[in-house]
This record gives sequence, C-alpha cells and structure tokens, in this order.
Amino acid sequence: MARKYGSDVINPASAGLSAVAASYPLTKSILLEKNVDPGIHIPRRFTDMKLKNFDLIVNMSGEMLPMDAGVPVEVWEIEDPFGRTEETFRRVRDEIEMRVMHLILRIRTQKFDSQAVVSRQ
Repeated sequence: MARKYGSDVINPASAGLSAVAASYPLTKSILLEKNVDPGIHIPRRFTDMKLKNFDLIVNMSGEMLPMDAGVPVEVWEIEDPFGRTEETFRRVRDEIEMRVMHLILRIRTQKFDSQAVVSRQ
C-alpha cells in the first residue's frame, strides 16, 4: 500500500519476526480487492535488516523490539488476522491502509514544510 499510494515520498521495505516462504494466499486476495498486488513479495527477517538505512520503522508486530539504531520507531497496534475470517482480513487491511495514507500525508506535509523553510532563506 505504501508503494501504491506514496511512491513519491516513501520507499518501503518489509520485514517479519519469523521467516516465511511465501505470502499467505488470503492476504494476496484481500489486497487485490484494493488493486494492490503484492506479487511475489516475501518479507525479510527483521534481524537481517540494517536499521541505520531507514528513516522510520513502523512496528506492527505488537511486540516491543530492541531497536537501538537511532531510527524513530512508530508502533501501530494492528490485529494479526492470520487464521481468522476474510472479514477480519478486510478490516485489518483497511486499518493498515488508513494508517499508511496518514503516514504518507505526514511525510508529504513535512517535506513541503521543510522546502518552504528553505525557500524563505
């Protein structure tokens, strides 16, 4: 969703606490309802990520993780829909979509504000 809605201001990467071999099929079908195609995307292992390469980490795991990389962390309390109904998947998808869109708006606003400050000097 971040790539679809905010590719002009965000370059998202995905990582999980556990390694997975493939995306969950229901996840893909629910995303396709919003014209978001995850393709063959498979999240990487969080511990393999170089945190210093990121400007922001969004933690949707519900667990507080030790992140001592000097990178801001936002914790989004998101229900894990795995093993639940399609309706739960849709509700979670819509909540993530809303949060992603708010994040993109915030980034665009900050980018505009910082450009405005520079242009005044």
